[in-house]
Amino acid sequence: MTTYYTPGVYIEEISKFPPSVVAVATAVPAFIGYTEKAEDESGTDLTNVPTRITSLLEFETYFGSANDQSLSVDVVQTILSSTGQVTDTAVSFNGTPPSLPSHFLHYSMKMFFDNGGGPCYIVSIGDFTAVFNPADFTDAIDELEKYDEPTLLVFPDACLGDAGQVGTIIDQALDHCKKMQDRFTIADVRNAVPTGTNTNAEVTTDLRNNITSDLEQVKYGAAYFPYLDTKLPFSSSDDNITVNAHTTNTIQADGSIIAGSGSIAAATAISHASVKEDETAVYNAIKSFIIANATVTLPPSGAVAGVYARVDKARGVWKAPANVSIVSVSGPAVNITNDLNDGLNIDATTGKSVNAIRAFTGKGTLVWGARTLAGNDNEWRYVPVRRFFIMVEESVKKATAHFVFEPNDANTWVKVRSMIENFLTLQWRDGALAGAKPDEAFYVKVGLNQTMSAQDILNGYMIVEIGMAAVRPAEFIVLRFSHKMQES
Repeated sequence: MTTYYTPGVYIEEISKFPPSVVAVATAVPAFIGYTEKAEDESGTDLTNVPTRITSLLEFETYFGSANDQSLSVDVVQTILSSTGQVTDTAVSFNGTPPSLPSHFLHYSMKMFFDNGGGPCYIVSIGDFTAVFNPADFTDAIDELEKYDEPTLLVFPDACLGDAGQVGTIIDQALDHCKKMQDRFTIADVRNAVPTGTNTNAEVTTDLRNNITSDLEQVKYGAAYFPYLDTKLPFSSSDDNITVNAHTTNTIQADGSIIAGSGSIAAATAISHASVKEDETAVYNAIKSFIIANATVTLPPSGAVAGVYARVDKARGVWKAPANVSIVSVSGPAVNITNDLNDGLNIDATTGKSVNAIRAFTGKGTLVWGARTLAGNDNEWRYVPVRRFFIMVEESVKKATAHFVFEPNDANTWVKVRSMIENFLTLQWRDGALAGAKPDEAFYVKVGLNQTMSAQDILNGYMIVEIGMAAVRPAEFIVLRFSHKMQES
């Protein structure tokens, strides 16, 4: 009761509503990698400075575009000898077409936003001239300890290193997530392309054997396989396009074709600002061919991070980010069979599950796995279970901070318990918790001789015990059929 000294009318507002828990954001990735530049509008250096962005335009404003790719093409025209009319312009690659870019981050950002991504953080560890160094990645991960908002770690450019270097970076990320307890790692299998890491044994050699973290760490991450053949064209300026074999085929009056009877002057004008009308047709044919055929193959983590964000927004963090299509791709770089998928999903020796990305006829390219790297652990086997617990733990932690230094008595305990119960009831109603009624889905305990001893209270501890029956994905659907005897 407030003590008053001057006669008059006083207003007192009485709080009747209980405090509440607000769910934290669950899909805010921090991308680490190499960029064309790293500076804000004022010219301030952003190297190794986690920077929040919300669009690809912001990324390109602060960090630039992708490294230009040099391309070489052949052009062959077919013309009518009688009129000189061009009937066909054929463009093809001169030599083996490119597939892997020199750096992955910019293209991965495109895949992230194409697949439903939103706000994220960028940590540039150097420009395209920088020499690959795992320490740059680990330093960036350490820098993220100062930032509370990121909930995912993504580093596609780590795949530029060798298997041991990739393992070192993943180990550091997993240890960081375990220490912070509010984020999760999305890792790539290095060089997961044809003739590269394309079998389960090679995945073990290039990934599993190089991740040395124990169970307490690996439950905070998931790995995805293989690379993705995307529909994103290589970034390339006209000056970097070389046109070869400037020849034409001529159709004579009798219909016969004379191969290579002339030259295409337009081909030499590919990088000119202005070209003649007939040359413009060649220029457009070359550009159209490059856009359609010079496409990038990427590690999947950027696209998968976008899938996480899309599923979290549409359904919730408790829904497995699997059996979900990936857009802007033509398919996985490695065709995965059921036998290969078996070995990736369940590895009895190391216990480190790897999630497959597969192409299905009529369905497209789907994420076809939802296991953490702790694939043999009953508690933390599934990505949605781990991420749901992270979300609840962080949300409740932030909400209960209000009660630090409050009286450690029954009044405070009731407020804390009812606040958490209300929050978990909402999660149960959304489908995140299993049970016919809230009492079967979760429990919240706090009190003397229940979660605390008298000595705990003397020491300043208020201990709250929370149990949740998180829903788990139906990973294996078994349909059992049998013959039934005729009865009539």
